[in-house]
Amino acid sequence: MSTTTKAKSEPMADLNPRSTTYEFMGPPGASLISFGVPFMTYLLYYGCSEESGGCPPPLQSIPDRFVEALSDKTFWANLWDTEASLIYLGWYAFCIVAWAVLPGDWVEGVTMRTGEKKEVQNQWFVSDTFSTFLLAMGISCGYIFRNGPESFTFLYQKWVGFVTASLVMSLVQAFYVYARSYRPGALLALGGNSGNFIYDWYIGRELNPSIGSFDIKSFNELRPGLILWVLVNVSMVCEQAVRRGGFANVTDSMWLVLAFQTWYVADGLYNEPAILTTMDITTDGFGFMLAVGDLTWVPFVYSLQARYLVFKPVELGPLPAAGVLGLNLLGYYVFRDANGEKNDFRNGRNPKNLKYFTTSTGSKLLTSGWWGRSRHPNYFGDLLMALAWSLPTGFDTPITYFYVVYFAVLLIHRQRRDDENCEKKYGKDWETYKKLVPYRIIPYVY
Repeated sequence: MSTTTKAKSEPMADLNPRSTTYEFMGPPGASLISFGVPFMTYLLYYGCSEESGGCPPPLQSIPDRFVEALSDKTFWANLWDTEASLIYLGWYAFCIVAWAVLPGDWVEGVTMRTGEKKEVQNQWFVSDTFSTFLLAMGISCGYIFRNGPESFTFLYQKWVGFVTASLVMSLVQAFYVYARSYRPGALLALGGNSGNFIYDWYIGRELNPSIGSFDIKSFNELRPGLILWVLVNVSMVCEQAVRRGGFANVTDSMWLVLAFQTWYVADGLYNEPAILTTMDITTDGFGFMLAVGDLTWVPFVYSLQARYLVFKPVELGPLPAAGVLGLNLLGYYVFRDANGEKNDFRNGRNPKNLKYFTTSTGSKLLTSGWWGRSRHPNYFGDLLMALAWSLPTGFDTPITYFYVVYFAVLLIHRQRRDDENCEKKYGKDWETYKKLVPYRIIPYVY
């Protein structure tokens, strides 16, 4: 591997200045979210499950049941499941072995403040991350074919245990990378060096914590959580198949959710090099925020719709199913076409002859195509797909639409964060650009 490096004499203090601003309302917000994310993950289970008596359970029973659970030692003991924890640990180990064994290319990332270009073993189209996904799916499907759907329902049956195991993994990694960030020569995230323990631990102090060539952040970003999300959905299909007498009786709504989310994950893994230019990789440190998001939130919150359809099966019928399918395809088209325009332009290609605005620093910003309709059209596509994933659950409960609301809040936060960074980078040119492209996410609306 080759790197281009600045003079090594440059003091690390110059490269790692003290962070002077906070996000997420600073340490109080970091503390609240660090507690709130695990709490919400459990809440979405106990507030929408057979065990709790519905989705949601009878509202008048919630206060008493909540107080009773908190004082019940059995409730706390049942959060831990040794078998589920060992299976989860085995899954994580499988992902590491696949990373190490399967062939992959080294893809050059963006230039860091040291002058180095971060290289990540990519895991490329027919290798590593995407092939890890194919291998995991192949093994799982072969296991189900050989042993029947009842053999793969353990993710549904041991749901809480798996959630706890993923939270423990997130906590262990967050504390490990925080402690390791104090070693000499560590390159810190510009926003994660405030000097406040809880905030830096949460937001991520070191930019790209690695063990040798093993980049912890990029590994967690795509492998264990995203692929597990699909396997969780497969387990939900198997659970419904067992209850309804075979795969032939699985509802159209369940198949749609599985198809939509599997395609989304496969597309992200197949196009993996695109993550090397995202804010998560280039700007954010790796702390509890990304660890718990990657390892717990993605597989066990994003799969809420499939889990709901296990105990509340919904038959859509041909026309509603076609409508939901059309909405998802529209969202995917917007998402993929917008990202295609951006990636082509960044790589010096402009096959659609799109118009652009040149800033005083020489940077070029697209002002036509999807990027002329809004400043974040890919987010618009994401929101359309998010709605399509929830519609198969029907309208008996608002809880299964949590993902749509959460994702909208997340994307609006990211949009504002991106705009703030661009305003600092481009100055008055950014105000000119906003007049050319006034809409933020949804064309002609927001």
